[in-house]
Amino acid sequence: MDLFGFYRILSYGWGGYDGYYSGTASRMNGGYTLLLIAALAIMLLGIFAQARVQKVFNQYSQIPSSGGRTAAQVANDLLRSNGSAVSVQQIQGALTDNYNPKAGAVSLSQTVYGSSSIAAIAVAAHECGHVMQYESGYGLIKLRNAILPVANIGARFSYLIVIIGLLMGAMGHTVCMIGVALFGFALAFQLLTLPVELDASNRALNMLTAGGYITGNAEENAARKVLRAAAFTYLVAVLSSAISFLRLLMIANSNRRR
Repeated sequence: MDLFGFYRILSYGWGGYDGYYSGTASRMNGGYTLLLIAALAIMLLGIFAQARVQKVFNQYSQIPSSGGRTAAQVANDLLRSNGSAVSVQQIQGALTDNYNPKAGAVSLSQTVYGSSSIAAIAVAAHECGHVMQYESGYGLIKLRNAILPVANIGARFSYLIVIIGLLMGAMGHTVCMIGVALFGFALAFQLLTLPVELDASNRALNMLTAGGYITGNAEENAARKVLRAAAFTYLVAVLSSAISFLRLLMIANSNRRR
C-alpha cells in the first residue's frame, strides 16, 4: 500500500480505497462529503461563538453593576451565604475562570477578579453555581464525572484504535468499533456538559438577583446575555463531537464491507 492509498483509507475508509468506483463507495463518499461540509460549518460556528463570547464580555465589562462589589467579593459572599468553605483566588489569563473541586477553589481570571462589571460578576456567579452543583449532589454532574476517565481515553486514543482496526482489514472491525464506542463516551461527556453549564448559569442568575447584586431587568438581561454567549460554545462542542463520532462510525462500517 502506498502513501496515497493510506491517506485514502483515512479519508474515505476501506470502501473508498479498494472499491472507490463501486456504488457502495460512491454512497460512502457522498456521506463523507456531507460530514466534511458539516465539519467546516461547525468550525466556522466555533469561531463565531468564541468571537461572540469575547464581544459580549467586553461590552458588559464596561457596565458596572448596581451593587458595586467586585467579582471576587460577590463570589465570596455567594459561597459563604450558601455555607460553602470553597476559597476564591485569582489566576492568570482572560476568561480562564473555573472551579476546581479537588483544590476546593474558584479561580477567577485577571479580567474578572477585581472588576465590578455585570460581565465579571456573572462569570464569578457561574463558577459559584458549579460549587453549588457539587455540594448539593447534582445528578448530572455526578454522572458526567463518573464517565470522565473513559471519556478522556476515548478523546485521546479512539482515532488511533480505529486506524489500527483499519490496518487489520475485515477482522479489525471489532477493534474499530471499540474505538468508536470509546469516543462515544467523549460525546456523552460533551452532551452532559451542556445541561450542567446551563444549570450553573441558572443558579448564578438566581443567586445574583436574590442577593441584590444585580437589580432591574436591564442588568438581569445583560448578565443572561453573557452567560448565554458562553453556553453557546458548549453547544458547538457537542456538535463537533457528534460529527467526529459519525465519521469514526462510517470508517468502522466501511472496514466491515471490505
